[in-house]
Amino acid sequence: MQDNATEVTAAGIARLAGVGRAAVSNWRRRHADFPKPVGGTETSPSFALTEVEAWLRKQGKLAEVPLRERVWQQLVGHPEGPLTALVHAGCALLLIHERPTVWLDAVAGSDERLAALLPGALDQVLTPRFGDAVGRPVHSGRPASASSAVNAVDTPQAVDSAPDAGAVNAPPSAPTVNAPSTAPAVNAAPATPDVNSSLAGRAAGPFTPAPAVNTLASTSSVNAPAASPAVNAHAASPAVNAATANAPAPSPAVNAPTPAPAVNAPTATLAATPSVNALRVPTGPQLLPSVPLLRGAAELAADLGARQAFEFLLGRHLDANPRQYTLTPADLAGLMADLAGPARSVLDPACGTGALLRAVDSRPGQELFAQDGAPDLAALTALRLALHSRADVRAAVGDSLRADARPGLRAEAVLCHPPFNERNWGHDELAYDARWEYGFPARTESELAWVQHALARLADGGTAVLLMPPAAASRRSGRRIRADLLRRGALRAVVALPVGAAPPYNIPLHVWVLRRPDRTPATPEVLLVDSGRFAGEGRGGPDWAAVRDAVLDAWRAFARAGRLDERPGLARSVPVIELLDDDVDLAPARHLPPPAVADGAEQLTAVRERLGATLRLTADLTPPPADPAPAARWPLTTVGELARGGALVMRTGGNGGHARVPVLTDHDVLAGSAPSGTLPESEEEAVMTEPGDVVVPVLGGGSVARVIDDATAGAALGRNLVLLRPDGTALDPWFLAGFLRGTANNRQASSYASTATRLDVRRLQLPRLPLDEQRRYGARFRALDEFERALRHASRLGEQLVRGMYDGLTDGTVAPD
Repeated sequence: MQDNATEVTAAGIARLAGVGRAAVSNWRRRHADFPKPVGGTETSPSFALTEVEAWLRKQGKLAEVPLRERVWQQLVGHPEGPLTALVHAGCALLLIHERPTVWLDAVAGSDERLAALLPGALDQVLTPRFGDAVGRPVHSGRPASASSAVNAVDTPQAVDSAPDAGAVNAPPSAPTVNAPSTAPAVNAAPATPDVNSSLAGRAAGPFTPAPAVNTLASTSSVNAPAASPAVNAHAASPAVNAATANAPAPSPAVNAPTPAPAVNAPTATLAATPSVNALRVPTGPQLLPSVPLLRGAAELAADLGARQAFEFLLGRHLDANPRQYTLTPADLAGLMADLAGPARSVLDPACGTGALLRAVDSRPGQELFAQDGAPDLAALTALRLALHSRADVRAAVGDSLRADARPGLRAEAVLCHPPFNERNWGHDELAYDARWEYGFPARTESELAWVQHALARLADGGTAVLLMPPAAASRRSGRRIRADLLRRGALRAVVALPVGAAPPYNIPLHVWVLRRPDRTPATPEVLLVDSGRFAGEGRGGPDWAAVRDAVLDAWRAFARAGRLDERPGLARSVPVIELLDDDVDLAPARHLPPPAVADGAEQLTAVRERLGATLRLTADLTPPPADPAPAARWPLTTVGELARGGALVMRTGGNGGHARVPVLTDHDVLAGSAPSGTLPESEEEAVMTEPGDVVVPVLGGGSVARVIDDATAGAALGRNLVLLRPDGTALDPWFLAGFLRGTANNRQASSYASTATRLDVRRLQLPRLPLDEQRRYGARFRALDEFERALRHASRLGEQLVRGMYDGLTDGTVAPD
């Protein structure tokens, strides 16, 4: 099947051809044969990918679409959207990872054959990995297989039940539940929505089965047997398809007439959507539009491996939609998993994209439980975890507070990054819930509801680690619950993270470590850690290696002894009795002594001496008086013309790169500091800096250009930066950087929006001068750069001296005279 359904935007065309979006606009205007839009809007049209590829090859602008870019464009242009495409690709990659020979057999044929065979092949993989978290196609009383999958393509999918659970609405001996594909669905019209759906229904997609049995509020429930277990329903919510004590005995009448009255059906609207299984085997018709993508993903897996191929696609999607998702950084996820310790059963009740469970160390016989209110995230988490480890993965969809998928679970560890500051978390519906063992949370204390949910799902002695907003440690509305957590020994540690550790990046978040108490300690103490000193400069985030070492060392010492000797400014264990005052304030900074100032006066003297030396250097570097001269009238050229002529190479910052590569950010360029950023981990090749490159920020309206030296070389180029790599035989880098910093030059090359200024680097001008004359100007520009750096260094030392004097005078380490 030709991939005619995949569409690509102008930005995608620019990425394919390795040019800017302005070049694509020029092509559309200048070439009458440029492909016509097939979708999108007038201001943001989309084009058929195959037509674009053919045109680019015809013009000699593209020899071959890079594999990664082709697969990515197929994903973003999928007719059902990128999330559906990601799930289908993840299912195929898991099949390739687990049973490559089955995939090779299925892929050796037409697209229609592949789509028909995949549901049965996927059932062989997904069901063993996810157990009752998978809805399977209905077959004629025999196991699913690749050979029998053709007849299962258009078959309704099974009810949400574990493989060992009895069929809904049928006694154990009923032979007609798993009817062949020609039989009608039991008690369901062809348009019946899925099981456990909300009253409004769910959109069809990879998470929604074909017509199913016993849909709430749309089809009457028929004779639910008393022994049937509730399907993914929380005990405090009306159970879907669950019998009550008044339900009739099991009846053999499976195909009861549709008008039969519902048995104990709820009479009021449900307060929340009941939890449903996270992943279902897609049908053949659902998979058919995805076949070109699946073939491309298989090629990518052959190059990178199935796991890395999925991580690349998922990471690219998350990076392309940063405002849609609240992510847990990998370093923070690793720290939280280490605080929880090794565990065989781990739960994340608000799993998001699965970063926390992915950070858990693998163990034999491990089970990973995940739940999220967003169906797409729950399904992607299930696939991500299955590709990452051999653990049994159990993922469900639903709000864990209102519709807990596993109320009977007692896990060894719980990891959670809950949503912050939610008012509509279920305060009115859950007032008498059994989980509020430490007190009923106020409407403004959703985080304390998540804390108690985590404790309720722990086995005795198990550990829960939650990321919390700092306000949860001190709000007066939560002081009674915090006090009870302390008295009963449930709260074991509060760790204050540095600013920039996780979104929202402008506040220092906390990590709470809790344990399900099997007994109350005789003299309980709580560990308080403040790692704020390890905050990084600018936007680069904290020094995670230092944070990890300090926090884990303090926690492990505290866990062994039940107390910790004071570490000034960093950590101490506080007796619970000291915290049980009117506020029950758990913020570590309010209970830790300031860091010991060793030789404070001597340190300040050293700073003062360094400042004096820097000021003397600054005076030496001060430019001499400028001699007046008539305005020069040089012939001018632009950066764009130089790039087209080969005098320089122009590159833009990337959206991803390999892990552990330092990244030069736009903030680093503006501040003149060392590379401090990070890029999302992906297999995309980052743009690496070299000595002599000139880097220009494109946002903010400042006249800034930085020449890369040996100390900065080897860093990846961050976002909103343009790199210019001049040909040394034609352009001097300091001459180039100096003229790019002209105020008038930047003004004429900038465009202005309502809230931002953007620089078009291609329009920046510089004079046409011989190389010797360029170097003469370059030497002067380089001297100005050294003077500017000395001024910045003097400013930082001056701030350090002033702050140290204030601190020394106020803590008594410096005398006033």
